[in-house]
Order: sequence, then structure tokens, then C-alpha cells
Amino acid sequence: MFFRREVHWARSLAADLAAEEESRVGVPINIPDGLPAKHTLHQERIFALEEEVAEHQQIRPLKIAILNLMPTKIQTETQILRLISKSPIQVSCDFMRISSHVSKHTPEDHLVTFYDTFESFEHKNYDGLIVTGAPLEDMRYEDVDYWDEFCRIVGWSQEHCFSTMYLCWGALAGLYYLYGIPKKQLGSKLFGIFPQRLCDEYSFLTNGFDEVHNMPHSRHAAIDTGELSKHPELAVLSEGFDSGPALLATRDFHEIYVTGHFEYGRDTLAEEYWRDFHKGLPIRIPENYFPEDDPERQPLFTWRAHANLLYRNWINWVYQMTPYEVEKIPEAISELRKRIAAADPESRMTGRF
Repeated sequence: MFFRREVHWARSLAADLAAEEESRVGVPINIPDGLPAKHTLHQERIFALEEEVAEHQQIRPLKIAILNLMPTKIQTETQILRLISKSPIQVSCDFMRISSHVSKHTPEDHLVTFYDTFESFEHKNYDGLIVTGAPLEDMRYEDVDYWDEFCRIVGWSQEHCFSTMYLCWGALAGLYYLYGIPKKQLGSKLFGIFPQRLCDEYSFLTNGFDEVHNMPHSRHAAIDTGELSKHPELAVLSEGFDSGPALLATRDFHEIYVTGHFEYGRDTLAEEYWRDFHKGLPIRIPENYFPEDDPERQPLFTWRAHANLLYRNWINWVYQMTPYEVEKIPEAISELRKRIAAADPESRMTGRF
């Protein structure tokens, strides 16, 4: 079990280093006290602001809501907060959960303590919203038990969230609800690390990206590119040679769609592989992931830099464009739409209008 020994050694080393350097300066992300992700990020030497300290800083932090649809909510919280924490801008995060679905993999006391349902959000405004994926690609959207609630939340975000980032199933579902773009089922699961070709090097979101970047994918469905081509308001910023569109956005960055899992950690695909393997389910070795396709060896973390860069660019853009007064966000969204409508449709997506 060479891979598992390597992981244990790496985690032990990370814990030792964290213990030796407790005095490092914190990064400006305000995480609720007691959230498991906070302890994990401290061990990785990513130190969050204490709530009391954040409240006394003379700046307005960005307000980001996270609709967490993943069954492994605690792991997903940590992965997304890890990426948000790499920005120098202070961010305050609120977690949202679906009320029309009972979570089977997350303790109820965790949900009660750290999550609120949509009813607590619908009269508020946010600078950003992140909508995670969910393992639902095999189901018709309308058959998902919380589809109606999902649509209500997406509809709310159109007027109350300055910019929304949709991930994996969340991206496919968002495109379907907002544009009627259907998904198409794949003959076999897209599973592994896939190279993506940069389509627009001048976009603010992909500023600093290499011409080819890697992205993890773990899904059974894809965007219907024929239908996507009928929507010029959606720009493809990077796409896979085999995996299809990876990053898409509207010209005003009000909506951003990520069809893969930039938030995944080094070992997430390995955990998915071993989970299905031990259940006796049909599962292939993730492509371009384990060295020499040996699942006992530790995979290389080849997408981390671009994942950090995307989130940093997004937070930077939102910080520069969102109004200081949170109550003015709906007005700012409307104004930005007007400026987009008046702009040259062939102009580059620099994020400036």
C-alpha cells in the first residue's frame, strides 16, 4: 500500500510543520468558529481570521454564499474554503443547504450549526455565490427531489448575487435552467485529470493561465455543445481536447460555469476510485492521475495552481466591481447588464465595460 503510506507520511509532516509555525500571519478569510474546515486549514498553515478580529477590521469583507449540494459536505467545505483563502481580500462565507432533501452523509448537528436554508437568504444580497456539484448526472433534472428549490435559488441569484460560480452538476443544471441547454449522457464516466486548452488568454478570469491547464473531472454527463453554440452570450474560456467545455462565462461574469472539479484535493479522485472498487462497482483507473496507472502510488497534484488562480481572479474581479453598499447589488447587476448590452459583442472579455 505504497500510496497510502505516502499520504500518511505527508499528512504527518503537514501536521508537524503546522505545530511549529502557529505564529504565522493569518489570511483574510472569516470562517465560523467550530467549523471542521477551520482546524484542517490551520494544520495546512492556512490561518483564518478569528471572528472577533474580523469584526473589528475597518473594511467590508466580500460576502459569499455557498450552496453545498455534495453529500460529503464537510470535505467540500474545506476544499472550497481552501481556494477562497488564497486571495488577499477578506471574505465572509455563509453556507446554504437544501430544505427539500435530507442529507444522509452529514451529521444533523453540523447542518444546524453551520447551515441555513434558503428562507434565511432570500431577502439578502451577496457579492458572490458558489453552487457545488452533486452526484445526480444520471437523473432527469425534473426528477431531482429538490429541483424546484434549486430553481428558486438560481432565480434569486440572478438579482441578488453579483456573480455566481456553478460547479460540475451545478454548472450543467444552471445552464439547463437559465438557457434550456440540455446535458447529454456519456457512454462511460469521464474520470481523471484532463488537459484543457485556453480559449481566451485576455479574459480577466483566466488571466495568468498557461495555454494548457489540467482539471479533474468525475461525471457521467456533458454539455450539449450543439445547443451551447446557439448562445453567443456564453463564452467558452477553456475546453478539453476530450472532455469538452471546462470554463464558461457570461460577458459580465455574472455567471461562471466550471464543468470539472478544480476544488478537488490531491487524493479526492483516489478516494472515489477506492470507494467504488471496494463496493464492487465497475470503475476504471482515473485517467492521467496515478503514476503509471498504479492506484497504490500517490498521484501528482497538477491542477492546484490554476485552481487557485481562477478563484483569486474571480474574487479580485468581484471585489473591484461590486458596490460597497450591499443593498445596492441588485442595482449594480442591472447597470452592468446595460453596459454589456451596449458593448461591442466582439470585444475581449477583460471584465471592464
